[in-house]
Amino acid sequence: MANAVSANRAELIAIADSVAKEKLIDRAIVIEAMEEAIQRAAKNRYGAEMDIRAKLDAGTGDLRLWRVVEVVEEVDDLYKQVDLKGAQKLKKDAEIGDFLVDPLPPIEFGRIQAQASKQIIFQKVRDAERERQHEEFKDRVGEIITGVVKRVEFGHVVVDLGRAEGVIRRDQQIPREVVRVGDRVRSLILSVRRENRGPQIFLSRAHPDFMKKLFAQEVPEIYDGIIEIKAAARDPGSRAKIGVISRDSSIDPVGACVGMKGSRVQAVVQEMQGEKIDIIPWSPDTATFVVNALQPANVARVVIDEEDDRIEVVVPDDQLSLAIGRRGQNVRLASQLTGKAIDILTETDASEKRQADFVRNSEMFQNELDVDETLAQLLVAEGFSELEEVAYVELDELASIEGFDDELAQELQSRAQEALERREDAAREERRALGVEDDLATMPYLTEAMLVTLGKAGIKTLDDLADLATDELVEKRRAEPRRRGEEAPRKPENKGGILGEYGLTDEQGNEIIMAARAHWFEDEPAAAEAEEDAHAESSQ
Repeated sequence: MANAVSANRAELIAIADSVAKEKLIDRAIVIEAMEEAIQRAAKNRYGAEMDIRAKLDAGTGDLRLWRVVEVVEEVDDLYKQVDLKGAQKLKKDAEIGDFLVDPLPPIEFGRIQAQASKQIIFQKVRDAERERQHEEFKDRVGEIITGVVKRVEFGHVVVDLGRAEGVIRRDQQIPREVVRVGDRVRSLILSVRRENRGPQIFLSRAHPDFMKKLFAQEVPEIYDGIIEIKAAARDPGSRAKIGVISRDSSIDPVGACVGMKGSRVQAVVQEMQGEKIDIIPWSPDTATFVVNALQPANVARVVIDEEDDRIEVVVPDDQLSLAIGRRGQNVRLASQLTGKAIDILTETDASEKRQADFVRNSEMFQNELDVDETLAQLLVAEGFSELEEVAYVELDELASIEGFDDELAQELQSRAQEALERREDAAREERRALGVEDDLATMPYLTEAMLVTLGKAGIKTLDDLADLATDELVEKRRAEPRRRGEEAPRKPENKGGILGEYGLTDEQGNEIIMAARAHWFEDEPAAAEAEEDAHAESSQ
């Protein structure tokens, strides 16, 4: 009998060691699962109402089983309580309020108990395994990992990562890439989420960071931090661009990434299924970087619109198709790389646009300032395009124009300010005709022209304005890059806020909305006071 008990003890410890080693989890977790299984079986044997505990010695395999009872004056629960007389049989100096340990004889496992215990142990082990997987992979987001394709389900690829499974969703795969069960694939760990059925590890082969990490593996200078990839953009499976910069002036970043006879870049291209990669020198100067990003097209001129966060690029007529690229690919990738919306114009287009702007602005100055064509054209030639510029520029700057003097400059400024006042009056009348309340005119930063725009959008009261979010009010529209003159896309990327065209900042938008909401808080004390008065009257 003693030999049999020793064998059982040894078997329990051996099982715990085997499971812990196979599942790569802490041995203590397996021992704890076994203890819980034994407790469950003991409760089935002695009574589920009892507070039964089990302790398995992790070293020797000795098993102790006991129930915990409370010493009370009058017993209400026979399973968990004992009177003082009964308690003193277990412990001579027992007192009321003590908790005593009542040893129980060992139990024999039947088929049903053994099966139930097995399920408990398996569940505990599964939970521990899932937690281990989450802990192992949660800090590896952004790394490249190699796995074996396990199966393909509804276009999503399930990858065996050794001690876990990852999923490459359809939108994160390289288009037209064919993978089969058993293929080894490299992918980027995109995210790790904790879910009920275990951690979900999402992988990607289409993300720009996948390309950046591949270059880090192939180019030692990137891995060492001498060369940095500042920006990356991809059209997965077709073409990509990366912007690189070297922290060592003696090392050419583009040459280092290309490698001897293109060996380094070709290794990345092969992994990305033949995706063509343009390696571009990054520059802190936006105009220079845009010129580089549009390679292989030659750029004649770059005009940056800071207010609308757009860039106008002028290219020779014969370079237009090259700059735009097949289906707009080149300009789209350049836009993603620089983070700016890019308009492509030919030199002919740019000349026509300049001429049209010149004529339009000249006519505007003629009409608004009541001056002749020559004087209006002279203002435009000097770079003036808005009435505000004439009205509020330094008088000396206006007088310094060839052919102008102080008297003429002062007269022009006076006329420009009067024209702006006329515009404001006309906008005020239109705003009132739209039904926009005068209270809105007291809000900071809002001009009469802005109020007209709000009125046309149905914002006519302080409450209407107060209900808006900041982005609904001032967010600028972000549109896809396109050639000037092309039809605008039917579904713009971002419609922008109601006042997005006026260049207000998020801080200004937030200040406007908070000012509109101020009356809500002013009304609260008055309402509370009225309620108190009504309550006092009813009490009388």
